[in-house]
Amino acid sequence: MPIQVLMPALSPTMEKGNLAKWLKKEGETIKSGDVIAEIETDKATMEVEATDEGTLGKILIPEGTADVAVNTPIATILADGESAADLGKASAPAPAAKAAESAPPAEAKAEAPQPKAEKAPAAPPAAVAEPDPEVPAGTEMITQTIREALRDAMAEEMRRDPDVFIMGEEVAEYQGAYKVTQGLLQEFGARRVIDTPITEHGFAGVGVGAAMSGLKPVVEFMTFNFAMQAIDQIINSAAKTLYMSGGQMGCSIVFRGPNGAAARVAAQHSQDYSAWYSQIPGLKVIAPFSAADYKGLLKAAIRDPNPVIFLENEVLYGHTGEVPKLDDYVIPIGKARIVRSGKDVTLISWSNGMTYALKAADELAKEGIEAEVIDLRTLRPMDTETIVNSVKKTGRAVTVEEGWQQSGVGAEVAARIMEQAFDYLDAPVARVSGKDVPMPYAANLEKLALPSVAEVVAAAKAVSYR
Repeated sequence: MPIQVLMPALSPTMEKGNLAKWLKKEGETIKSGDVIAEIETDKATMEVEATDEGTLGKILIPEGTADVAVNTPIATILADGESAADLGKASAPAPAAKAAESAPPAEAKAEAPQPKAEKAPAAPPAAVAEPDPEVPAGTEMITQTIREALRDAMAEEMRRDPDVFIMGEEVAEYQGAYKVTQGLLQEFGARRVIDTPITEHGFAGVGVGAAMSGLKPVVEFMTFNFAMQAIDQIINSAAKTLYMSGGQMGCSIVFRGPNGAAARVAAQHSQDYSAWYSQIPGLKVIAPFSAADYKGLLKAAIRDPNPVIFLENEVLYGHTGEVPKLDDYVIPIGKARIVRSGKDVTLISWSNGMTYALKAADELAKEGIEAEVIDLRTLRPMDTETIVNSVKKTGRAVTVEEGWQQSGVGAEVAARIMEQAFDYLDAPVARVSGKDVPMPYAANLEKLALPSVAEVVAAAKAVSYR
């Protein structure tokens, strides 16, 4: 059946773009990875790569067309043996399969074998989500995107404490590069929502100085890849000052922004810094997954007297989730959460790695393997007790991360399990991670460089001897 090519998104906030030009003509042969078109917005230009092989059967949107909505069919690819007569039968792929810019590539890969699920003889056991004890029974829940949860967390803390302010590139007039700070300039004014020049070393240093003077800055990096320009300010100034001053000088500051792989932004904009920051004494490192955790943990981070690294994920910004409707919803830093209970194997992850872990747990349940899924939420301090208690119950563990394996967070988790639960293990701890290469730009190679649900399932079955 012919496959429709959809208008992709350059970022999670993109709603439409211009189809600048076609690089392939109707009737030309296309291979996976071929660049077939260019699209552009007011901020960037991107090449559209084919993810399927065949012949470019029909161009649906001519080049030069402006304001094409994301996920609009722009062309149709014919498979071998198909002709123009088959064009009317074209089926659109799932948005995640083509719009790799707004969804994790591995998700598309994992969703492919859906017909299997329909034939399953019985539905897998429902995941048991354990609420945080801070949420009273019967609390009303509201549905929010993660960017909305982050915005509300900052707004609530700014109303609560006049010392809290936000600074970073495009956080004010442009409402945030990812629209996370939308509306804050209008409510709090330019004195507390500050646009900075493109100089991370400079404005991170200003933020650290402000924190040492008693203010509570929230410093946004457009991506933590750019925070490498400010690494001296973060590590040597923010993290070490309390110790070096003998406790006389603190630094209450939050460094926040997207971390890790996004989509099609290549090696210099896709690195996961979880392991880098979680090694440093003096820092607290948070990497949430759900909308409720993003809100509750950011509020806790802003109130914390220590410097906090708050690692977000660009792919997750548009994801929705339930958030408790409470006057002051704060989650304690350093506490993991059992998102799904199980007895056969423990899957441990955080941030976008939870996407793979939860989908893998669903697949494993179809084969009779009940996986317990732990969301670490905080990487430093790490909730070792929750991990160890789970492994004592299941006897098996798999860590899941988008970062690299060597010296990674998964390696630290495995070491702690070995030290504190070795006698309970029935198999070595397995690690699923990003591949040991810089992130490729090409969409098909990017998929291969990231973890996948299939890899998590295979690892869980391997440690279960299945």
